[in-house]
Amino acid sequence: MLSADHSILFMNTAAEALLGVSARQALGYGLSQLRPGIEELVQLVERADEAHQGYAREISIWSPDREAIELSARATPLEEGEAGIAIELADATQRHQIDRETNLMTQHGVSRQMIRQLAHEIRNPLGGLRGAAQLLERELPSPELKEFTSIIIGEADRLAGLMNNLLGPVEPPKKEPVNVHEVLERVAALVSNEAHDHDLKLVRDYDPSLPPLRMDRDQMIQAVLNIARNAMQSLPPGGELILRTRALTNLMLGTTRHKLVASIEIEDNGPGVPDDIKDSLFFPLVSGRAGGSGLGLPLAQDLVSRHGGLIEFTSEPGRTVFMLRLPATDALQNNDAELS
Repeated sequence: MLSADHSILFMNTAAEALLGVSARQALGYGLSQLRPGIEELVQLVERADEAHQGYAREISIWSPDREAIELSARATPLEEGEAGIAIELADATQRHQIDRETNLMTQHGVSRQMIRQLAHEIRNPLGGLRGAAQLLERELPSPELKEFTSIIIGEADRLAGLMNNLLGPVEPPKKEPVNVHEVLERVAALVSNEAHDHDLKLVRDYDPSLPPLRMDRDQMIQAVLNIARNAMQSLPPGGELILRTRALTNLMLGTTRHKLVASIEIEDNGPGVPDDIKDSLFFPLVSGRAGGSGLGLPLAQDLVSRHGGLIEFTSEPGRTVFMLRLPATDALQNNDAELS
């Protein structure tokens, strides 16, 4: 609650927690003096005051550690005879996260449908093409001519392999307890071997408290490798790639809340994801890199979704982070059972 000159008159405990300021410290100070990073809120209040009517919009404020907090804010002038403005704030971060994850899941479902249709349309004529080349090869009289049919058969097999990569593993994941850091170390070794000309700086930032997760080791290596390889290939010589793990509690994945979630983060300081493909990055054949196939990320998303998880990302020039979020509820339950 603000006075006519926009000084703080009242803050409830929810506002204290959201803004990171106690009511005792805030009372009597102007809103613009409350703390840095709330310029959008100040602008909203000034607009409502000048127009003498309520205004609502979504704004961002900055926390002390420079993380953006998304809020639904409304500023309403008090009734006639009372000077001042009431401010209503609601944390919109979780709602936005749910919306983003729902969109990612929808996008993944569309991607899978597109991939199946594409594979079906290619596989049928591909099989006929290969069979016809084999029959032709038997009838040709000279080895020189058979070289051409061998090329046709070889290219048909290559396209068949591409279709298999598009569709991903047919069998469900063979889950067993796996130390996620073993997966990352395997990926680190593979990426380092491929990046010998990049002068890559590889940084490990692991959370040792993460319990073993039930996963298919090979599938998870493939998912993390696809993302780490994309990051490495986007970096200039001397670029930095960070492999990070964190244990997150009470996190929503889609519409389901999990007590414990393992977060595998791959961060690079490259140019970032182009704005024009951010919304479609997980669609097949979409790539921001010249020569990229656009298959690595859809396959990684598919492999992680088979484990009940989700891949998200944030990107800006100089900092791109892909986050593989995997539910660790099974691991938590197993630990509780061992303690009991």
